[in-house]
Amino acid sequence: MLNYEVVEHGKPLQAKIRETPQPQAGEVLVRITRSGVCHSDLHIWEGYFDLGGGKRFYVKDRGCVPPFTTGHEPFGVVEKVGAGVTGVKVGDKRLVYPWIGCGKCAVCEAGDDNFCLSGRFLGVMAHGAYSTHVLVPDAKYLIDTTGIDDGWAATLACSGLTVYSAATKLPELAPRDWVVVLGCGGLGMAAISVLRALGITNIIAGDIDEGKLARALEQGAAQTVDTRDAGALDRIKAISAGAIAGVIDLVGMPATANLGIASLAKGGHYIMCGLFGGEITLPLPPLAQRCIAVRGSYVGNLAELEAVVELARAGKLKPSPVEIRPAGDVNHVLQELLAGKVLGRVVLDFERSDPDRIS
Repeated sequence: MLNYEVVEHGKPLQAKIRETPQPQAGEVLVRITRSGVCHSDLHIWEGYFDLGGGKRFYVKDRGCVPPFTTGHEPFGVVEKVGAGVTGVKVGDKRLVYPWIGCGKCAVCEAGDDNFCLSGRFLGVMAHGAYSTHVLVPDAKYLIDTTGIDDGWAATLACSGLTVYSAATKLPELAPRDWVVVLGCGGLGMAAISVLRALGITNIIAGDIDEGKLARALEQGAAQTVDTRDAGALDRIKAISAGAIAGVIDLVGMPATANLGIASLAKGGHYIMCGLFGGEITLPLPPLAQRCIAVRGSYVGNLAELEAVVELARAGKLKPSPVEIRPAGDVNHVLQELLAGKVLGRVVLDFERSDPDRIS
């Protein structure tokens, strides 16, 4: 199989030919045709997450020790199945749920693989989808997306799932309530679409890029705010008449966190998904006095992904902008993503890649 591997953190990924794994009992080998590129891949490629104050969390402590293959938005075709596999057959197109747990602990048994402390997340702790092949340990992680464009379907495994799970953590909203989406890249576009599919139309989109803010309006945001503006907080409060019930932060840096938390009405929820990095200081009494919630949300579980796919299949989600690029462009894509030049999502085309040859 052909992989694009991290051989040294921060250096260009290298194309390598490795032996294609063979599925054992219960396993499924998927021939990857589409692989989404996520901003989280940048942190794994760079080798660390910024914890603020000069502190870092190194991905090697998660098992990401070079050489390894990242990529956690896999879509492809079932190529081989192991003994005892039911529910799929060779030739079936499937979206792969990548947030795979150990399958044995209490959270996995409850259906919350994404909370597993011994997870086998594809592209994070296990071989990922910047490859022509991925081995999946159980057919239950393969989702039929018939009727949905393959490239867009690949992004649902992370961006669609992440924002859907975050949206379910919002408080119950009244008609007067507003939700702020901070960050209008691929995740932000997906968040606006999911919120509208859930019946939420009072949406303020915040970003520093005028082009992304314009696209957010097309996606369904009611209002936009340039978060670089010194008056951004006042504008958010003016638009909403002070009724910000929820903030979904898809950037996750001190500036967005401070803006989001400050904008909340009493009883509001700030939900952070973004992993840009840094740290903030919060005075404690106002957390109680304002009755606000500050919480994180990381991807989502299998049932939530199935719910997202159903929304997409029913035509209730407006697709984010998706650009299909040759798999060999992966290093250019990572650099563009790092520079903030990607509008929406980029998905790599592995369908044209020869698994036995570096082109």
